[in-house]
Amino acid sequence: MNSPKRLARTAGVLYLLNAILSAFAYFMEKKVYVSGDAAATARNVVAHSGLVRAAIVADLFQATVWVFLAMTLYLLLKHVNKNAASVMVVFVAIGAGIVFLNEVFEFAGLRAATGAVNLASLSPAGSHALVLLLLDTQHYGFLIAQIFFGLWLVPLGYLAYKSAMFPKVLGVLLIAGGACYLMGTLAALLIPSSGQTINTFITIPSAIAEICMVVYLLVIGVRTQEPDERIPAPDLTSSGGKSRSK
Repeated sequence: MNSPKRLARTAGVLYLLNAILSAFAYFMEKKVYVSGDAAATARNVVAHSGLVRAAIVADLFQATVWVFLAMTLYLLLKHVNKNAASVMVVFVAIGAGIVFLNEVFEFAGLRAATGAVNLASLSPAGSHALVLLLLDTQHYGFLIAQIFFGLWLVPLGYLAYKSAMFPKVLGVLLIAGGACYLMGTLAALLIPSSGQTINTFITIPSAIAEICMVVYLLVIGVRTQEPDERIPAPDLTSSGGKSRSK
């Protein structure tokens, strides 16, 4: 059950599922969240409350799948460097924990916007501001989680590079993708005026690297040694004959 090919294909399926669910949750957030506009954000949440709920569930599910993906890749690559494989799983566990916490704020914002909690003591503008504050927290929490979206790719890329189970260029791409995630997060946090735009474009290589990894896992699985690449067994008969002749 733990053959490299099977583990690789399982990882590919989990990675693909993680990517689909993550993309759905991300674009639903973009659909309702309007930075700096409390009234528009509150209206969008109310108008698309069903999709917001679905996005919350998708984000929770993708974070869970991400953890299982890391565990599967650990089993596949721990023989290369157990410490690096363990660090990869730790980074994923921390990132998934941040995602889970983020969804508490998004769900609270949904409840505040739809009247599930009593905000009678607040004016309409005040309740809208509360919704925006909660979704702001979720939005910037996502940027914090993006640090670990990048960090886990570094040991994964290293393991892929050293293992000979994947093309070395794929390992390099993953490490570069991890660096791009980190730079994008710094830009979004340090440059309020244009940081989010920079983050969007600078993480494109990250997406390309991860897509390549998903495709390779699903289509190829892992590299296996060809018969002529294997070390030939010693010719005991021949060596035995020489010894006897002596």
